[in-house]
Amino acid sequence: MLTIGLTGPSGAGKGVIASLLAGYGVPSIDTDKVYHDLLIPPSACLDELSARFGTGILTPDGMLNRGALAAIVFAEGHGTDLADLNTITHRHILAKAREMLAAYAAQGVPAVLVDAPQLFESGFDAECGFILSVLAPYALRLARIMARDGLDEARAKARLDASHTDDFFRERSDAVMINDGALDAMEAEVRRLLTAWEVDV
Repeated sequence: MLTIGLTGPSGAGKGVIASLLAGYGVPSIDTDKVYHDLLIPPSACLDELSARFGTGILTPDGMLNRGALAAIVFAEGHGTDLADLNTITHRHILAKAREMLAAYAAQGVPAVLVDAPQLFESGFDAECGFILSVLAPYALRLARIMARDGLDEARAKARLDASHTDDFFRERSDAVMINDGALDAMEAEVRRLLTAWEVDV
């Protein structure tokens, strides 16, 4: 089974590519959704996070208070806290993703997409047979995340400017797709890739 790692900067529009591939029968594992599901109590991941960062990161009903956790790990001079957060969450997310991949392999699925914004940071790129990065023009990414996340322009720009450059993704990927909204061109590229991967569709 071919494991395709899908990544790219915030606002690039990875979901569109995942949807196009799904249309050709390639299922995807959304690591953001996996993380969300892993935090539903009872949760070993949540237990580990609260042991490391304190019960102040929990709501009264035992759920994760994302704002409280963010206030800790993104505070100036707290790089170690952010590194610890990533170490804990990546380990749990990847364990679940591997479990899901094994289930797909047992079903005889020829290819699976792993949609992972933190593909390289987590080290999971080493477990992928092919890495596809999605890029988009800066102005379009800015507009997308302002609309998607309800951010003002200054905060949206700060998020984009903190992410990796296009060259970072180009240098580490087997292929790059540009999501500038031209669906026909993207679908043609998806079909070309499926042929190159020898995936029956």
